[in-house]
Parts: sequence; structure tokens; C-alpha cells
Amino acid sequence: MDKKEQEKFVKEFIERKPTRCSKCRGRLRYIGAGRYECFDCGHEEIDDFGKVKEFIDENGACPGIIISECTGVPEEIINGMLRQGRLEIPDGSTMYITCEKCGCSIRYGRFCPDCIRNRTNTLKNVFFNPEVGEKPQHQLKQQEGKMRFFDSKK
Repeated sequence: MDKKEQEKFVKEFIERKPTRCSKCRGRLRYIGAGRYECFDCGHEEIDDFGKVKEFIDENGACPGIIISECTGVPEEIINGMLRQGRLEIPDGSTMYITCEKCGCSIRYGRFCPDCIRNRTNTLKNVFFNPEVGEKPQHQLKQQEGKMRFFDSKK
């Protein structure tokens, strides 16, 4: 999922969220897990994430195409939820999504842990600047101006 596809998903996902109550056209308040409640009449609305979550809670893990057919949520939206980490494929499933960089199987997200680790190390190398010094973690207090002698006999 490149940047353009991600922007398209976010735009489509946001456009599909309920903005007004279907009964009284009142304003909605988000109450969590894809659910919204009307300020005026108390009617509850559910967005795409709420529909998918409710379906999975009732029926258990299913392939995306079945979830799409049963909930009316487009398969692209479900795949986008997997890529964002909102949903995850159960361990031991017969099908997984693939890492966008190396193509290995992953349960959710865009990249596998190895590719993220490599990407992070690459970013650290980009930001390393030999002209910038490191601050000491422990600094000794400055002496108060008294002269000190080593091995002095008094």
C-alpha cells in the first residue's frame, strides 16, 4: 500500500463514517469500537469498523470476502483495516497478508518485524552526524579553587 493508496483508503474510510443520526438527523458522539450515539435521541449508529468487529465477535474469524459479503463493507476497506493494524488475522490461519517490502506473510500491518528493524537502523544512520557530540551522563562538580597535592606528607 503506497502513499496514494493509503490516502485513498483514509479518504474513503472517513467518508463512510456516519455523521448524522439516521432517525432524527442529530449530531453523533463517538463512544468507541466503531459505535456512535445520537446526542438528541440516543440512537446508536455503527461505522464499517463496528460492523466488521461485530461480525467477527459473533461468527469468529472468516476470510475477508465473506466478511465483506455479510457486512456490506468493501473488501478494500477490510484490507485497509488490516494494513492499519485495526484488525489482525488469527495465528494458524490458511491465508495472510504480505509484507510490502519483502513479501513474507504477516498477520497485520504493512511490514514484517525484520523490515521495520532494517528501516529503523537505516533511519538512525541517516540522522548520525559526527559533528554533533554526545552530552556526558555524569558530570563531576567543578572544584572550588583550592590547590590539591598528590602524595603530600603533612
